[in-house]
Amino acid sequence: MNPPIETGLEVALRDPPKRLLEARAFGLLSNQASVTRAFEHAADALLQRFPNTLRALFGPQHGLWSTEQDNMIETAHATYRGLPVYSLYSETRTPTEEMLDGLDLMVIDLQDVGTRVYTYAWTLLRCMQSCAARGIDVMVLDRPNPLGGVVAEGALLDLDYRSFVGGAAIPMRHGLTIGELAAYCNESRKVGCELHHVPMRGWRRALLWHETGLSWVPPSPNLPRHQGAFLYPGQVLLEGTNLSEGRGTTTPFEQFGAPWMDSFALRDAIGEVPGAILRPVSFEPTFQKWQGERCRGLFVHVTDARQLRPYRMTLHALRALREQQGHALRWNEPPYEYEQRLPPIDILSGAASARGWIDGDGTPAALDRIADEPAGWWSSAAPCLLYPRP
Repeated sequence: MNPPIETGLEVALRDPPKRLLEARAFGLLSNQASVTRAFEHAADALLQRFPNTLRALFGPQHGLWSTEQDNMIETAHATYRGLPVYSLYSETRTPTEEMLDGLDLMVIDLQDVGTRVYTYAWTLLRCMQSCAARGIDVMVLDRPNPLGGVVAEGALLDLDYRSFVGGAAIPMRHGLTIGELAAYCNESRKVGCELHHVPMRGWRRALLWHETGLSWVPPSPNLPRHQGAFLYPGQVLLEGTNLSEGRGTTTPFEQFGAPWMDSFALRDAIGEVPGAILRPVSFEPTFQKWQGERCRGLFVHVTDARQLRPYRMTLHALRALREQQGHALRWNEPPYEYEQRLPPIDILSGAASARGWIDGDGTPAALDRIADEPAGWWSSAAPCLLYPRP
């Protein structure tokens, strides 16, 4: 039996690194998934362990307690246990000089989901940039990539499409932990941050979430189950369309549809999906797209997460819908995540090529270029890896 995995938070609490012990005052960026194995929140645990040096809390999109919904639904500043809680998804998405005043260390403990468009990585990047400009060190308490650290999917982000859902040239499914992603961004974006890591103990790149022994605490409101995280690298593209991605149901990103969809015809057109079974369903969202209307759709049951390639699957589904139902499938207009000009589907996919393939080219070779692991990705990421590749 494998020994239990210790997250970076648990390692730091048990065996605090020198930089944390020496800190005169530090801030903590975290949210509701930032917990110990015993479900103690990082803020409470660190406040007890370092009662005189934790001075400020910061929250990413959805807030410290993951209460607010998606896409420009901002969170107010607050207080917790006498500490200020600064929202970094508010009138600002970057820590201000006033927020950082008096700190000499920023501690980051966020559960990422292994997908480029998840905004926590870009909140981390902005924290690194602000801290670098003010001579404040950053320390990342590492956590598992729920999708493991072996497979990558999707072409690298075209930097002309950089946004708050993509701040560096990485694949859609990048295969890095949040600590590794911080190191990659620090180097590739030339941030110049004094960056420290507290790696996990016992985690291996081949491990998927359900193999870690850790409990899933939703890192955001619409990923209530870890199964949704397995599908998110593909299904998040639906946010750029008029399809419901299942928001307003109990299983967002695990099912999708619209009132005009022919579920059975789409399932037949997609065909066999390695690692998943598609089941025709009907559902009625209680909020967001198609609220209160009956949607015909597909539920994606993950049967083998190691075989599943969700990005390719969703691209294939969108192309099949375009061929079957023409302009019933529509691309949403901006704004999306504060981008006012570019189509949401383009900043989600990281270029215009995915939209072009769905609307026009549609050839297998073109899909391979868009969906497969980009050549040279692991070589470029290698200097930033904290855990060896198998």
